[in-house]
Amino acid sequence: MTRLKFEHLPLTLDAGVAQRAAMGLIVLATDITLEHEWREMIRIPGVGTHTSRLYNDAAINPETLAAMERDIAGTTALLRPQERIDVVAFGCTSGAMVIGEDQVFARIREVRPGVVCTSPITAARAALEALGAKRIALLTPYVESVNHWMCDYIEARGIEVPVFGSFNHEDDNEVARIDGASLTAAVEQLGAQDVDAVFVSCTSVRVAYLIAGLEAKLGKPVISSNQAMVWHALRLAGIRDALPGWGRLLTL
Repeated sequence: MTRLKFEHLPLTLDAGVAQRAAMGLIVLATDITLEHEWREMIRIPGVGTHTSRLYNDAAINPETLAAMERDIAGTTALLRPQERIDVVAFGCTSGAMVIGEDQVFARIREVRPGVVCTSPITAARAALEALGAKRIALLTPYVESVNHWMCDYIEARGIEVPVFGSFNHEDDNEVARIDGASLTAAVEQLGAQDVDAVFVSCTSVRVAYLIAGLEAKLGKPVISSNQAMVWHALRLAGIRDALPGWGRLLTL
């Protein structure tokens, strides 16, 4: 058989899927929600999301959260190697608090010197400030030891937490399966109290699609770990597009 061969065909290169921004996202190995919600919310041409998985124990407690620090740099190294990354988002709310936001970002910058970073708690604090919320209701899936840590952490940074609720569930695999009815009831109960906003913590919780409806019912902002981190990462990367349908925050 005679084969026609066309080798070294002419080509030109463009900026690929990340023409406007290259977003790096570190996701816990057990998290089955964050990537899904992130991609549902960020449907912006020219904005690319690049993920890397960090090993973690499904049991979420201060000890297992602290143990994740050792793998942050190695996980970051797998994000779009040798290519541009505009922002790196560390996808664990409680882990960023237990390890420390600055420590998490220091581990990321061992591999990506000078890169702009965020985490769910970093983003949530920025979001609450942007929304003018000083008194919040906090909803978590966490066990008591993590809950105490979180309340103290948030209040030490100038945000009052007069209302708190938790599902008290340690297994991250099952946290991702808390259904919409349970989340709706919990947010409505907490949000009906004398607070400026509701913060639903944990990247595994599937709450982003409920936020707009909850805000309409409560008449006040509701933010989640994933929604806040999407907003903050986009803004840090210079993307100002409004994303209607995902709550008040993503229209700012």
